[in-house]
Amino acid sequence: MTDIVFITDVHGKYEVIPKIFEEEEPDYVLIGGDLTDFGPLDGVIPALEEIPAPTFVVPGNCDPKEIVQVIEASDAISLHKKSIDLGNITITGLGGSNTTPFNTLFEMSEEEIAAALSEVLARTKKNRWNLLVTHAPPQGALDGIGEDGSVHVGSASVAAVVREFDIVCCGHIHEQKGITEFERRICVNPGPASAGNYAVITLSDEDEPVIELRNILELAEEE
Repeated sequence: MTDIVFITDVHGKYEVIPKIFEEEEPDYVLIGGDLTDFGPLDGVIPALEEIPAPTFVVPGNCDPKEIVQVIEASDAISLHKKSIDLGNITITGLGGSNTTPFNTLFEMSEEEIAAALSEVLARTKKNRWNLLVTHAPPQGALDGIGEDGSVHVGSASVAAVVREFDIVCCGHIHEQKGITEFERRICVNPGPASAGNYAVITLSDEDEPVIELRNILELAEEE
């Protein structure tokens, strides 16, 4: 059995990170981007060094592109455009987002996203569990904005490869915290870590995955 903590959208609120790991003792940690809020980068390495488990990170659209080099200089591993095997689990990552109206720091065209995913998938082997970690959600899942959530702003190129994976871990759209089924696969957005949110994903060889959405601030109040 393997426990994974997934956090995303920290937005510079690094003080939340050690609080999570006062409560959780995972085997691995996945971070889905937006560690910073349009920079600066000087807090990234100290924040990652607070995490007491192997950590794999993709950047978000609010992170400067230079964050990839900063992550690589830390104890964490950059998962951007990479696929890594962890026993019976393979994790594949792509950071940044599809284009937005706001011209944020780390955006790519759908063609660039499709090309990057195609390239990394060509190097990815199938495993018992296959996880995709992206900042942007797939178009049509956990990506609705507007008063009724009817405007879908996720990536069509991410949506096109969802069936290659068992679980898609994403963020980006803060108000779309949740777990949903899309293309017969599981998509999870734990909500922004800046507000204490995270997910715990438990995987075993035989059973279906167990995914729980938690909030460290609410847990602290209960205690």
